[in-house]
Amino acid sequence: MENHNHDLITYKNGRQRKQVGASLHHSLSLKDGVMTPMSISETEIDGVTDNLIAGSDSEEKMHPKVRRGIRTELWNVLLLLFLYVLQGIPLGLAGSIPLILQSKNVSYRNQAVFSFVFWPFSLKLLWAPLVDALYFTKFGRRKSWLVPTQYLLGLFMLYLSLRVDSLLQSKGGPNVVALTTVFFMLAFLAATQDIAVDGWALTMLSRENVGYASTCNSVGQTAGYFLGNVLFLALESADFCNKYLRTEPKEIGIVTLADFLFFWGVVFLLSTTLVAILKSENEPSKDRGKDPEETQGVLQTYKLLFTIVKMPAVFTFCLLLLTAKIGFSAADAVTGLKLVEAGVPKAQLALLAVPMVPLQILLPVLISKYTAGPRPLDVFYKAFPFRLMVGLGFALLVAWTPSVRQEEGFPVYYYVVVLLSYAVHQLALYSMYVAGMAFHAKVSDPLIGGTYMTLLNTVTNLGGNWPSTLALWLVDPLTSKECRGAVNQTCVSPEAAGLCVKEGGACVTTLDGYYVESVVCMLIGFAWWVWLGPKLKRLQDHSPAAWRCRVAVDD
Repeated sequence: MENHNHDLITYKNGRQRKQVGASLHHSLSLKDGVMTPMSISETEIDGVTDNLIAGSDSEEKMHPKVRRGIRTELWNVLLLLFLYVLQGIPLGLAGSIPLILQSKNVSYRNQAVFSFVFWPFSLKLLWAPLVDALYFTKFGRRKSWLVPTQYLLGLFMLYLSLRVDSLLQSKGGPNVVALTTVFFMLAFLAATQDIAVDGWALTMLSRENVGYASTCNSVGQTAGYFLGNVLFLALESADFCNKYLRTEPKEIGIVTLADFLFFWGVVFLLSTTLVAILKSENEPSKDRGKDPEETQGVLQTYKLLFTIVKMPAVFTFCLLLLTAKIGFSAADAVTGLKLVEAGVPKAQLALLAVPMVPLQILLPVLISKYTAGPRPLDVFYKAFPFRLMVGLGFALLVAWTPSVRQEEGFPVYYYVVVLLSYAVHQLALYSMYVAGMAFHAKVSDPLIGGTYMTLLNTVTNLGGNWPSTLALWLVDPLTSKECRGAVNQTCVSPEAAGLCVKEGGACVTTLDGYYVESVVCMLIGFAWWVWLGPKLKRLQDHSPAAWRCRVAVDD
């Protein structure tokens, strides 16, 4: 394998210039975070807002070039789109597993264990420099990682298709540790594939058309997630299929998880083989207006990240980012699971994401008008208490749900209320996200913009991951239950609960830990807003020099 040391950044308009750490910006754009049933995470917002924070290029405006048009590279665009669709499939499947586990009455502690599956996309900064720098020259810089990664994804899916039923229906309940291990590897491989595809997009397309790479990313990954999550949950649901797709009802859906995994495992293996054989990465570029792809050294990148973090302004900002989302953790991580526990069909819950797509496209465009000025974090600060109150509204929604349930299911007006609640939540979430991204772009040192932005985005995502995992973990300990119908029995442990049922009793929840968390998180959130929120706003008053990193950059 080779290690090449140089620096290049490609802007969305196609223009390229040398900069330290540039390659990481494209390999680690913010499409990370925890996927929850009730919220489209910041993972899926990146593709929409990417162009909103990108600056214009006055040089190209002064010297316009004749663009070749997308038709000349249509096959390359379609290939990129397909690769991003493949990337979204395992992410969508991983997002559907918590709903399946919840329908099998697993503990919230087990849900917390499975939530680690969503961490790799937030941590890929740790190994992205290796993917950028180590490769086989003859095979291709990006194919050296893309091909083996996708083969492993396909093999893991085929293996999982043979084992997933036994893992979900093992004696004593689903084998959550084994499921977490396998799906964590799927997410890790998908994150690695993302790094390789992001980098390949910059050289697969000509400079005139490289802006389409972000569109392929956004559309492809969203489509893949939709296929692996919403479509799968709908086709896997017997109730949904019997109601809308069948004339004769059956006990199972049209597809099973094993069938779905097997199909996409075969697709991964076949498509990867075709890419490895038919698609050459080292094509002549003289007539296509491409520049040689470059990257900096691995050690230099890690040293640079450490240097950035040590800067006082950045260090303070990172601490604030790591704690800002504690107040939203119960609402974002637990609400969807509680609705499933209350009887809301998981397929119906997943389908509620479909009407939100136009809103998710429109919101960043509207919000960016208010974050384009010198103080974007003012929007973040104003949206913060609004989002906290939405979390409290989610708790009220969960409490109201059992009283609305009917024998044939839930009435239409209930789903309308859920949809409206979801839309209000998206408004608050996008306001904070777009404001944060605008500030990242504003303070990032232009000389090392790629690495700088990637670091801030990674910290932002981790600030959402760890509170969500902790919130899931604490639901069970904060929940109080008592045994009714059996003498001298308790429900303080799974063993005691089993004994209660054996003696003819039933464990009844007297205090749901979700409501405790909702109140505590809201109080913590308001405390953060009152005491640390102003400190966050004051970071905007720092001079540009406070955010500049002193590093030696070779011309």
